[in-house]
Amino acid sequence: MAPLLEIKGLKTHFATDDGILQAVDGVDLSINKGETLCVVGESGCGKTVTAMSILKLIAMPPGRIVAGQIIFEGRDLVPLTSDQLDEVRAKEIGFIFQEPMTSLNPVLSIGEQIAESLRRHEAVTRKQALARTIEMLQLVQLPNAAGRVHDYPHQFSGGMRQRVMIAMALACKPKLVIADEPTTALDVTIQAQILDLLQDMKERFGMAVMLITHAMGVVAETAQRVVVMYAGKIVEEADVDSLFESPGHPYTQGLIRSIPRIDLAATHKTRLEAIGGSVPSLINPAPGCRFAARCRHVMSICTEVEPLLREIAPGHRMACHLGAVP
Repeated sequence: MAPLLEIKGLKTHFATDDGILQAVDGVDLSINKGETLCVVGESGCGKTVTAMSILKLIAMPPGRIVAGQIIFEGRDLVPLTSDQLDEVRAKEIGFIFQEPMTSLNPVLSIGEQIAESLRRHEAVTRKQALARTIEMLQLVQLPNAAGRVHDYPHQFSGGMRQRVMIAMALACKPKLVIADEPTTALDVTIQAQILDLLQDMKERFGMAVMLITHAMGVVAETAQRVVVMYAGKIVEEADVDSLFESPGHPYTQGLIRSIPRIDLAATHKTRLEAIGGSVPSLINPAPGCRFAARCRHVMSICTEVEPLLREIAPGHRMACHLGAVP
């Protein structure tokens, strides 16, 4: 069966005063129908730019998709104009943004903002759109949905605003929802509620989910497959069980070692392990592996030859010279 979404060789660059920043540099990934794919990595590794490139939500200029294909249900989205993409946005692919307070319009009620996409993409009257909006707010468990549908974003807590964003993204029952770190600004209790809500909505509507996150704990809880990104490139891809049982790339290993272990906290009091250094500049990046300067297993070839993404086990790909060099 063909993937619902397939990205091939995507390169998204930004023009800056210092040169061309290669935010996404040759990404290949796919999402199947009904699947949850987590894209994980540090801040600045290209996760959000990859996600926003799908619907051309990046600012153009300075951003530009310079190469690659984004194939959704057999149709390449890259050549489409903004007007043509408007027929895909919200209706076929929903997007949950990272910070709801800056994504919601402060001068429009939440009901107006959700109903707008319904009236645009479906043949409904204002009354029908309002009824559907209240129904969606009830589905995302917003208390007193009928009474609060005319309230404004500032009248809600962060968790409630995120529920509004989910209702907006799902109003037209899209086939794919992209969630860009939807729990980052929330406390841990609300984070769990939002993740459970996303899972419930996924099962209710039969949609696929692309979840962008930097929290490996979230990945373990929600993903079926995982893509690990570093400095604009994919360094590892596997199903969630394989990734946590046998991570191959040193960067993935470092991310997993940095997860707090509650089960061992009482008997083994050890400091969390951090990955030394920082993400390299993506303007004129150095040759070879972009993780080489931070890698404990670095070899001479790592600073000279860029590793290719290769299959190390069925369904498990890795871009690393470890195991590939005699």
